[in-house]
Amino acid sequence: MACEGEDKTQPLMLREMIRVDGATADVSFDVSRGELRWRSTAGGDRCLTIESEVLGFETDGVKIKVRAFLGALNLKGASCGDQSCGKRARKDFVLEMPSVQCAMLWREKLDDRINSFGRPRRLFIIVNPYGGKRCALKIFHNEVKPLLEASDVLYTMQETSYQLHAQEIARKLDLLKYDGIVCVSGDGILVEVVNGLLQREDWETAIKVPLGIIPAGTGNGMAKSLLDAAGDFYSVSNSVFAIIRGRKRSLDVTTVLQGAARFFSVLMLTWGFVADVDIESEKYRWMGSARLDFYCFLRVVNMRKYHGHVQFVPAPGYEFIGEPVNKNECYKDEIHEQTPHGVAARVQQCGYEGPKTSLEGLEWRSIDGPFILVWLNNVPWSGEGIKPAPEAKFSDGFLDVVIIKDCPKSAFMSLLLRMNDGSHVKSPYVMYFKVKAFHLKPGQRVGNPGKGGIIDSDGEVIARGEGTYGYGQQGDLMAYGPPIHMTVDKGLATIFSPK
Repeated sequence: MACEGEDKTQPLMLREMIRVDGATADVSFDVSRGELRWRSTAGGDRCLTIESEVLGFETDGVKIKVRAFLGALNLKGASCGDQSCGKRARKDFVLEMPSVQCAMLWREKLDDRINSFGRPRRLFIIVNPYGGKRCALKIFHNEVKPLLEASDVLYTMQETSYQLHAQEIARKLDLLKYDGIVCVSGDGILVEVVNGLLQREDWETAIKVPLGIIPAGTGNGMAKSLLDAAGDFYSVSNSVFAIIRGRKRSLDVTTVLQGAARFFSVLMLTWGFVADVDIESEKYRWMGSARLDFYCFLRVVNMRKYHGHVQFVPAPGYEFIGEPVNKNECYKDEIHEQTPHGVAARVQQCGYEGPKTSLEGLEWRSIDGPFILVWLNNVPWSGEGIKPAPEAKFSDGFLDVVIIKDCPKSAFMSLLLRMNDGSHVKSPYVMYFKVKAFHLKPGQRVGNPGKGGIIDSDGEVIARGEGTYGYGQQGDLMAYGPPIHMTVDKGLATIFSPK
């Protein structure tokens, strides 16, 4: 049988009566829509959308193998491009053409369609073997590598060996060789990569290199946020497929500044309860993500409050939050003059210095402590089951702030449980609002003036007060006590996204 070739009517169509997985079938490929359909003589219809369900193709003589990655419904033959997919799974289909020439024609058209999506062809992958339950390498070999190979994506993989290794890699990497940088880790390695890119002399082009995150750590807030925003099921394989498909979105970057010291955040900054739990629970890291739940309970039983003061430029619609700040009481001049002790070795002298957005003439507001927690978020989820900022957007130019000043222990425990869906923000104990800029002046623990707190940004301690966990063991980037300033640069970075 000769290949019928192309139907010249619109939309462009290929159609053949061939064998699919050994059964005779009427097969068509709508080139413009990117849909591959067939009806088997044995009964049953099938449809695959190239963009959202196909990894790649393989040709052997007259046979074309379609490497698909399907959701649960389409594994059973549901409608084309079904997105209520849950966790996807691999499935191959073999199309047996009537001739080699016909197979070549179909393969050419299939390749043209899949190549039109701008999928990455070369990736640099950073694996953190120490994160979470130390399973990142296993995840890479068992779940990431097979999908990349099925998609014909070339990659270079490197493991991290020490803290800030990923930052060093990103700072020195020859970016022209790759279409993206992917982190198989928790959120911390992604943040290191962002900081490394922004420390380069060519930071303006470097920060536009697409970044990918595959969850393999304790906190996987970015991966959860990306998949949830697309209505996609949270899983390693879905995260990998999002990168393979090559879709991208802009991502806000927050500059955290104190004197000459700078840190670039893409996830969150916490002080008080959340920071204490995140950092002090490190002693229970062997428990994996369960350490956070366990230590939350301990901290609720022994609730702490901290003296302090915050100032902020509210986003439109939130001008009623807090009290007006007298111009003479604003911290902005003090922040740029402060130079904390012992951090010179970690301060980079080149690269991105922060957003050039003028805050002059904008009204600053303030809130006085004591505080149970202050929590600033760039994305909705901070972990797989924690959604502190349900209204947060990836690139709206604002941070979502959660502040709790006072709350009974029983009510606070209820709030923690409600963070799994974001409904805690409706509580009268919670202040939830958006800001363009934020100043934090942390103080000492209420009832224990000899002890300070911990300031944690994206999983890294940037400042800790005297008497805190790990105090004096290493030189932190910033000093605890002087004001810390945060300003958002809208959509500065680029990240692979399912949608």
